[in-house]
Amino acid sequence: MKTAKDVLAFAKEKDVKMVDVKFIDLPGMWQHFSVPIQEFDENTFKEGLGFDGSSVRGFRVINESDMILLPDPETACIDPFCKAPTLSIICNVADPVTGERYNRDPRGIAQRAEAYLKSTGIADQSFWGPEAEFFIFDGIRFDQNQHSGYYFIDSEEGIWNSGRVESPNLGYKPRYKEGYFPVAPTDSQQDLRTEMVLTMLEVGIPAECQHHEVATAGQAEIDMKYGPLVQMADQLMMFKYIVKNTAKKYNKTATFMPKPLFQDNGTGMHVHQSLWKGGKPLFFDPNGYAKLSETALYYIGGMLKHARALTAITNPTTNSYKRLVPGYEAPVNLVYSQRNRSAAVRIPMYSANPKTKRIEFRPPDSSCNPYMAFAAMLMAGLDGIKDKIYPGEPLDKDIFDLPSDEARNIRSVPASLDEAMKCLQEDQEFLLQGGVFDKDILETWIDYKLTREFDAIRLRPHPYEFMLYYDI
Repeated sequence: MKTAKDVLAFAKEKDVKMVDVKFIDLPGMWQHFSVPIQEFDENTFKEGLGFDGSSVRGFRVINESDMILLPDPETACIDPFCKAPTLSIICNVADPVTGERYNRDPRGIAQRAEAYLKSTGIADQSFWGPEAEFFIFDGIRFDQNQHSGYYFIDSEEGIWNSGRVESPNLGYKPRYKEGYFPVAPTDSQQDLRTEMVLTMLEVGIPAECQHHEVATAGQAEIDMKYGPLVQMADQLMMFKYIVKNTAKKYNKTATFMPKPLFQDNGTGMHVHQSLWKGGKPLFFDPNGYAKLSETALYYIGGMLKHARALTAITNPTTNSYKRLVPGYEAPVNLVYSQRNRSAAVRIPMYSANPKTKRIEFRPPDSSCNPYMAFAAMLMAGLDGIKDKIYPGEPLDKDIFDLPSDEARNIRSVPASLDEAMKCLQEDQEFLLQGGVFDKDILETWIDYKLTREFDAIRLRPHPYEFMLYYDI
């Protein structure tokens, strides 16, 4: 475990000039400011650094704006993109008057979830492995005003550019839904993704694999080795930071937007998860379905029971629900299966090792706030274990080919952000257990998402509406 002294010694060894303090806002974006190393000492870790909370999305009102950041020494690393040697460190948010942790700090929610897990006695550790997909484009333009609205995406890999004059156009552009695992020259971004992986390894993120994903136009995935909940949320934020800034270095742009392309695969974030106690995995039973223990089945039962409410946190954008539609490997069906990728919960079968036994929740996407999303999924699973919620029988059939009468009986994820928020309004008691979430954070979240995002989209004409209705 790192201490403040360890961090300062490390900074001296690396000749650090600046310290960049980072924290996360409510929607899930990193915020930061920097101070010279001379202004950063052991007392900073105890007393914190002040900032204006009223200027941060989802935080304080103007008359309660003063807040402090408390650096977490465990997160210190050298920022890989700053010209001057810069120490990057993630902070917790606290109230300067009471000294207490700020209830709307998403990182605090994740920390409370880990503490609650231990308090239940069910397990003492949870492990998380998100598969964060993204697109790497060559250009993006967009605008929306009172008299126009548009976006233009471009990519040298985009199949729509197969006929473009490129002096010369060499072809080798992945067709729609045919971008999975092609070698170069069709996969043109091998070296770029490799640099992303090497940068992650440099800052301590154990990246395991990188590859092209299904969609055309530079869809990609980089996998990280599993880790504890808070640590993995920290790593996912640095992961996104590295992906975006490495792409920018090559004059490209990366996005984690769930569905930027029409009629091609969207960008998801399948989340692998498991519980452990005393160093032993709790999800393994050699005689169970897909070698799952009863504990694992109850965990799945909780996730499926609360899945519609979970999507309000794991899929928190209007764009999320343009991905969650049938036909694009989208996991919209609230069932579980040992290999079916259209099921919301899949049990990977790659290995018989008990330590690898886990469940994979497939609906989430990378637009989520990972601290809140991981915490919410854990709370749903624990509720299933506590209440012994049996998930029903698995569905190992091709869901797309089911008879209509059988398909009608399968619950599905919400079809829109406002529907997801209504589900969260009606089903949130499981999140309040142990004080992990509270009413204030959930009400703030719902209000923010409905007024700032759903209503903002609902009130604006969509370009395709002109195609449909202009000549009425």
